[in-house]
Amino acid sequence: METVLPFFEQVNLNFDKAGGYTNYPPGLLEQIKICNSVYHMTFPLKRDDGKIETIHAWRAEHSHHKLPTKGGIRYSTLVNEDEIMALAALMTYKCAVMDVPFGGAKGGIQINREMYSVSELERITRRYTYELIRKNFIGPGIDVPAPDYGTGAREMALILDTYNALTPDKLDALACVTGKPVEQGGMYGRKEATGLGVYYGLREACNFGEDMKLLGISPGLEGKTVVVQGFGNVGYHAAKFLQEGGAIITGIAEYAGAIHNSRGLDVEKVESYRNENGSILNFAGAATIKNPADALELECDILVPAALENQITSENVHHIKARIIAEAANGPVTPAAHDILKKRGALIIPDTYLNAGGVTVSYFEWLNNLSHVRFGRVGRRFEENSRKDLMIAIEKITGKRFSEEEVTQLVHGPEEKTLVNSSLEDTMSVAYNEIREIRNQHIEGVDLRTASFIKAIHKIAISYMELGIFP
Repeated sequence: METVLPFFEQVNLNFDKAGGYTNYPPGLLEQIKICNSVYHMTFPLKRDDGKIETIHAWRAEHSHHKLPTKGGIRYSTLVNEDEIMALAALMTYKCAVMDVPFGGAKGGIQINREMYSVSELERITRRYTYELIRKNFIGPGIDVPAPDYGTGAREMALILDTYNALTPDKLDALACVTGKPVEQGGMYGRKEATGLGVYYGLREACNFGEDMKLLGISPGLEGKTVVVQGFGNVGYHAAKFLQEGGAIITGIAEYAGAIHNSRGLDVEKVESYRNENGSILNFAGAATIKNPADALELECDILVPAALENQITSENVHHIKARIIAEAANGPVTPAAHDILKKRGALIIPDTYLNAGGVTVSYFEWLNNLSHVRFGRVGRRFEENSRKDLMIAIEKITGKRFSEEEVTQLVHGPEEKTLVNSSLEDTMSVAYNEIREIRNQHIEGVDLRTASFIKAIHKIAISYMELGIFP
C-alpha cells in the first residue's frame, strides 16, 4: 500500500528532481521552493440558528519574486495548511511556465459549503476578506485571489465589496480579485478559461505525430475517447470543448458516481440533466457507476482528472488504461503513480502547464482592471473602418460586390471574449512547445512534468538574480 506523501512534499519532490538538471546553487533552489508566508486564521461564525461555530481558514504566499502573488480560494472540508502551501507553490511554477508575472498564492476555508445557508456563506466570505485585509494579504499589488474549488463569481464579488468598504484604494480596487461577475469588472471568458485551456493544451499535444506514434494512436483529437473525472466548472468546460473539437466523451464522473457510454455522451445534455436532477446518475442511455473512482479505470485514449489531488496512486495506477493523462486538477497523480505511468509509456500532461488557463485569463482581467479599458475597445472601430476600406478597394479592382451579410461578417471587429480566447490559445501553444523542447533536449529522465519545473526554476532564478539577491 502506497503511503501518500503530504501534498507540499510531493510538489517539492518534483521540484528537486528538476533542480538536479539545472546548475543553480543549492541556496537559490531552496529559496525558490520554500513557502514565504502562511497565515492560519480562526474566527467565529454565528449560524442562522444562533449557534457559534469556529471557522479555520488559510492564505499562503509561496513566492514574492514577482508581485502581486496570485491564487484561488477554495471551500472544502479537505482544506489544510499543507494543501494550501502545495497549491500556492504549484501556482508559482504555473505562472512561470506560462510567463504570467505573478508569484504564487492560495487560500482556503475548511468548510463544506453545502452545509451553510447563503447568508452564512456571505458572512464567512466577508470575515475571511477582513482577516486578509487586516494582515495585508490582499490588494491589487500585493495578493490577488480568484475562484477555486467550491467558490465562484459570487464569492469574488463579496470579496471585492468588502475590500472596497474597508480600504481607501478606490481607483484600483477592482484589481484586488479576479473571476468577478462581468458587470463588476470581470472578464468575458474567465469562467470557462481553465477548461478551455485544457482543450487547447490537449489539442497541441495530440498534434505532434511522433509523440502520438509512440503511444500507438493517430495524431489529432478527432475520434479520441475521453473520460473526465470531475464535472465542476473545469471538468464540464474541458469536456464541452473537447467534444466540440472532435473527441468522444465516453465517461463522466462526479462526487456521487459516474456514467459511461462507449459510443459517447452528449455533454450539454448531461449538464442539463444534472441541473434538473441534482446529479448525473441514471442519465438515459448511459450505464451508472456507483463508485466515481472506478471511472478512472475505464477504457479510453485520454483520461482527464479534473477533481482534486491524489486521485491516481500506486494502488489504482495499474488499472489505468488511458494512454494520455491530462491533469486538469492540481496534483491528481502521486509521484509514485507518475513513475509507473511513465515507465509504461503513457504521456502525462502536467498540472503545472495544463490547468493554467484560469490564471492566464485572470492576468488579462487584472490588466483590464488596472488600465480601466476593456480588451478591444481601443482601436476596434479603427480596425473595422480599415477592413471596410479594404473591401471597397477590392470591389473597385475586381468589380465584385459584397453582400450586406458578407460586409457585416468580414468588417465586424473582435469582441473581448474572442480576443481573450485567442490570447489564451496562443499562450497555451507557446508554453507547450517550450516545455516539450526542454524535454526533448535531455536524452533521458525528463518528462513533461520535469521539463515544466525546469522552465519554472529558470524563470524564477532569473528574477532573483535580477534583484541582485543571488550572483
